[in-house]
This record gives sequence, C-alpha cells and structure tokens, in this order.
Amino acid sequence: MNVYAIFADHVRAAVTGLAEEGLVPEGLALARVVVEPPRDAANGDLATNAAMVLAKDAGMKPRDLAGLIAARLEGLPHVTKVEVAGPGFINLSLDPAFWPTILVPVLNQGTAFGASALGGGEAVNVEYVSANPTGPMHVGHCRGAVFGDAMANLLAFAGYAVTREYYINDAGAQVDVLARSAFLRYREALGEDIGAIPEGLYPGDYLVPVGEALAREHGPALTGLPEAQWLPLVKEAAISAMMAMIRADLAALGIRFDVFFSERSLSQGTDRVAATIEALKTSGEVYQGRLAPPKGAPIEDWEDREQTLFRSTDFGDDVDRPLIKSDGSYTYFASDIAYHKDKFDRGFRRMIDVWGADHGGYVKRMQAAVKAVSGGAASLDIELCQLVRLTRNGEPVRMSKRAGSFVTLRDVVDEVGRDAVRFMMLFRKNDAPLDFDLAKVIEQSRENPVFYVQYAHARAHSILRNAREAFKDLPQAREAFADSDFSRLRDAGELALLMRLASWPRLVEQAASAREPHRVAFFLYELASEFHAQWNKGKDLPHLRFIMENDLGLTMPRLGLVHGVATVLASGLMVLGVEAVQEMK
Repeated sequence: MNVYAIFADHVRAAVTGLAEEGLVPEGLALARVVVEPPRDAANGDLATNAAMVLAKDAGMKPRDLAGLIAARLEGLPHVTKVEVAGPGFINLSLDPAFWPTILVPVLNQGTAFGASALGGGEAVNVEYVSANPTGPMHVGHCRGAVFGDAMANLLAFAGYAVTREYYINDAGAQVDVLARSAFLRYREALGEDIGAIPEGLYPGDYLVPVGEALAREHGPALTGLPEAQWLPLVKEAAISAMMAMIRADLAALGIRFDVFFSERSLSQGTDRVAATIEALKTSGEVYQGRLAPPKGAPIEDWEDREQTLFRSTDFGDDVDRPLIKSDGSYTYFASDIAYHKDKFDRGFRRMIDVWGADHGGYVKRMQAAVKAVSGGAASLDIELCQLVRLTRNGEPVRMSKRAGSFVTLRDVVDEVGRDAVRFMMLFRKNDAPLDFDLAKVIEQSRENPVFYVQYAHARAHSILRNAREAFKDLPQAREAFADSDFSRLRDAGELALLMRLASWPRLVEQAASAREPHRVAFFLYELASEFHAQWNKGKDLPHLRFIMENDLGLTMPRLGLVHGVATVLASGLMVLGVEAVQEMK
C-alpha cells in the first residue's frame, strides 16, 4: 500500500475527468505528476505538483489549473482540506483516522510490505567488488562490496530481476606477478632461504600457504623447469587459492554472487575479444589510426604509432582509446568491451557497475563501449565508491602484517562484526568519503546508528514479550493484531510513527530509482528515533505506554503499532543485509 502512489492516481483521475469535460486538453503527460509529503508539515499531509507540470501544455496559469484540480479532490475519502499554495502547488490534509489504516497491510504482509513492482521483472546485471585475485580483500574493497550488495537487494525488492556478478581479473601482468610471488613462497616451503621479498612482488604472508600446497603437490619438480612451463601451473593454483580466500572474505560480509566471470575465458576457445573488435570494425566504431600527443597532463596509454583505436569520442569521451598494445596483447579496455558485450549477449539491457573512485576517468569510455556493442539498446550505469578512512578513536589504523601493505576486510569484520561494517558503510552516500572508526561503531549509544536501529527492533520485541507476560492469552501471530481498533491511536507520536511507516513503500521506489541504498539506512534511523521517543514518552506519561494492563482494547492497537515498527525495521535491515536482532547482548 503506497499512500503517495494511491493519491497520485486520484490526482491523475481528476485531470482525466477535467479532460473528458473539455476543461483541459486531452493527452496531458500525467506521468510527471507526483504526490509527496510537503516540505513543511504545517501545509498538510500530501502535496502534488500536478498544476505546475501540466499548466504549460494545458495552456493555463498554474494556479487556475490547480483550482480546477483541487475542486475535484475535495470529495475524496479521508481528505479534510484541499488548498492551492504558492505558484500552484496543491496541499491535502487527511483525517487523522486515515493513518492507522496503514497498519493492516503492514501486519498482513510482514516484511514484504514496501516491496514494489517498479522494476517489472526487468533483468539487471549488477557487477561489484571484482577485486584482482592477487590477495585478500582490503578495507577499500569493503565499501564497494557492501554498497553493491545492498543496491542489488534494493533493486530486487523493487521488482527487478537482479543478477549479481563478480568479474575475475585473472588475465594480464598482475596475475603473472602473483604466480612469481607464489613460486618464491614455493621455494621457501622447500627449505630455501629466499631473503627479503624483491620489490615488485607481493610480500604478504597470505601466499605462504599457496607455496606450501605447491610443495606438497609437486615436491621440488617445478624448480627444474623454465618459467614458461611452471608459470601456468603456479598461476592456476595461486588464482584458485586467492579466489577461495576472496569468497571466504565475502561470506564473512554476508555477500554472495550468482556469477563469477573469468576474464581469461574471453580468450579461451573462441577469442571473443578479437571477435568484438572485428564486429566494431565492421560497424565503423574501430579504426586504424594515431593518437595525437597529450595536451597538459600525459595520457597513460598514448603511443606515437598507428594502432587499433575505438571511436569513443563519438560517444562523448575525451579521446579515442587503444585496444591492442604494441606487443600484440589486448588492452584492459578491449577485454572490458568484450566482457560487457557478453553481458549484452546474455540478455542484459540494463547494467550497473560499482567501481572505486580511482576509476572515475574510465567511466565515459566504458559507457561509450556499451552503446557501441549494443547498438544503443543497452545502458551502463556506473556507481563510484569513495575512499574509506579507517581509524580507531580518531587515530589511523596500522596495516595488516598478514597482508603486508594494507588493512584487510576480514580484520575489520572480525573486530567489529558484519552488521556494524555493513550498516556504517551504507550510512553515507557512496560518492562521499567515509570515516570509519572501529571504536565508535561498537558503542552502545544513539551516536552509533547501527546500534540505535538494532536496539529499536530489539526493544519492539521486548515490549511484545512483556505484553505476553501481562496478557497470557495474547495472540502470537502478527497478523492477529490487524483486527484491532486502530482508531484509538490518536497521540501525535503514534500518528508520526504511522506516517513514517506509510512512507516506506515510497522510499523503496525512490531509493531504487536513484540507486541509493543509503536512503534506507537514513530512513531506519529516523524510524528508530521516533519509536524510541514514543517509548520514552510512555515512561513519563503512563497513559501513553504501549502496554496498558487495565485496557486490553487499547493495548491491542498499540501492540499492532509495535509490530508494524518492528516489521518495517526488519524489512529495511533485510535490504541492507543487516540482522534484525530480537535481543541485544
């Protein structure tokens, strides 16, 4: 039950009725009409922009059109007042008895309340994390992992058919470096003194078990082979071990993927990178040419030679991009084009990639490539996640000895817990820098949002447990409270909670459309704050307590409200991938 969508339909019906009577033109673009809470609660409960967005096409002044629409809305059930404000906004006030009716669908639908058909089952590919398989995940990967996972949850809750994908960058120079680093650890496992890890190789201790496993499997046999023979064997073993480690790190965060896609697979068997380049040549988006020398700051991939170039400038990029290096190997960009072409071939017309902020310069060319390989039929949205500054009581956290050069994701999860990591990574918009203090996120105070929200859910269940102590025959099922007399919920704090619950379906659609799961985290904090405030009022004013031991008739609707708050909190936490605990330990 989306209250705002229901009243938007009423507004559109009013305009349609005016058109049928010849008072406004037929065929006005009603999709632009929205109903939302007014900026100032003193202006009523709902506001619509209908007259403002339709006036020009209707050939009328906004206030004149608003007056016609307002007259049609005055007779709607539960509407107590309609007024035209400012240049042509229409504000509606509702009977306070309307808001308690929201509890019936909340109690009957449970955590499915707020789920939307907005996506219409459209297939969406969400690719996130995609860390190079060269070591454990670090805290920088953590934000993109949590953001991508929560966004995928949100899109699924809003009715999209979501596929979660991890792109394994298992081709190129970095995995050769990984193999050489693992080979060094292999020699160490055989008893050789390898000394300090040479610069350019990966120094972390996480490769020690890989070397030991190679020693157990091959003995000293690999030491007598030239690099060309041992490198593929060691590379395969190292990549496999690193991906097992990455999967375990992701599992600690509660993250799963539907697809793990290997970059190497693009060139195995049929060379899909070459096929993609040839197809783009045929369509005119790839040509042989030279890049002009860079102006100002150097362009990393510029070479003064004739080469295979993608016409990314035709799609808004700053310069055309090379696809083949001077040694004949593919650029990363060429493989990425083929990879996104593969997504398109698998049926995805909507793609979303989650990248680190350092990849911002790569956005235009990749979006250009998707337009090219799909003939404009597919879209690629790219969400950038800014850096995380990890501190403890304001002081920077030292690097992990195991990793050798960074703080691992697993270290952070093991110290503060999955829920704290996930919620706090989402309590700020993804494109804003984030300070993550390991001491603050385990504090039990209002200043710690994850505690405050989880405590609200636990408090709701504590109230329900206490109610069953006071009333032995109280129903167990949430749905049983849907028949309560909700007209007895009249306190301003109770009505504020009901209005907050009513806004949850709208929030879901807005957050999904904007791909902003942080809105869910903010909403939950606000709901928790209002719920805690109402509980505190009951401490000071006994007639506002949720449990009225001498009045079961009032206790039932208030417990229905408590169930409603707990249900929506659980629903939102589910979207964020955070546990809705029933007791705080």
